[in-house]
Amino acid sequence: MQRQQDVIVGLDIGTTKICSVVGEVSGSDINIIGIGTHPSIGLRKGV
Repeated sequence: MQRQQDVIVGLDIGTTKICSVVGEVSGSDINIIGIGTHPSIGLRKGV
């Protein structure tokens, strides 16, 4: 039987880079299971 997991994701889209973090909720704790960054060429008119 498959175990249900509660996963939370944070995403920051900035003008110079994009950052993400993935965490697994365990009781009152959050365990970070992944992070990532990538350069960005910026935004045009907020898009």
